[in-house]
Amino acid sequence: MIRLDTHVHTRFSHDAAGSVRAVLAAARDAGLDGLAITDHDTVWGARRAARLASEYGLFVIPGVEVSTAEGHLLALGVEAAPVPGRPMAETVGTVRDRGGVAVAAHPFQVSRHGASGRTIRRAAPDAVETFNAHQMTGLQNRRARRFADRADYPAVGGSDAHRPEMVGRAYTEVRPPGGSEATDLTAPDPPGVDAGQALAAIRAGRTTARGRRTPATRYVGQLVHNATLRTGGGLAQVRQLLPR
Repeated sequence: MIRLDTHVHTRFSHDAAGSVRAVLAAARDAGLDGLAITDHDTVWGARRAARLASEYGLFVIPGVEVSTAEGHLLALGVEAAPVPGRPMAETVGTVRDRGGVAVAAHPFQVSRHGASGRTIRRAAPDAVETFNAHQMTGLQNRRARRFADRADYPAVGGSDAHRPEMVGRAYTEVRPPGGSEATDLTAPDPPGVDAGQALAAIRAGRTTARGRRTPATRYVGQLVHNATLRTGGGLAQVRQLLPR
């Protein structure tokens, strides 16, 4: 069984903190086998993490959280970020064309750009995030789980960590099918575990979402931080220039 956090941010996301190395160390300390780096509309953090992953005994699936016109979408296993602002169905097609796996991120959470059930059905992604740790009550997680069960979508879990200490708070247990898919997206992997196997398992629905919610104080703190960014003018752009 592989333990994989499919939704992790580094400081390459405008609203996150934590260097790539700090995130990888946190994933190792959390007992994960791997993680997907899914910064907002950029793959720079994911590329760096893939190069460093073997130093931490992990594998990394490069990814991105895409801001589509109808909600956020996790693109797992892609080397370049899809263009943001396009319809979700079109973005799902782009992810698949690039050999990746498309996952509806924190669905039904309107305040966090989660897609509606109607949008998800129309876009037909490969999986649905049924446990996102970054929630106050867990109501939308339960709704997402019921939706995925009814529509027969594979379920994944991710911490949606914006701070290293939250990495691994939710994760996906994946059961790899026999063999592995070739992939050149990661640095050398731990023996017997690779990104291709994990992606194949998600596509095949060999997954179980597990985890626990972010503490309320952390959740509220992130909301305040995000509000500050929205009103802080060029602060987010300045942060992108900071040394990594």
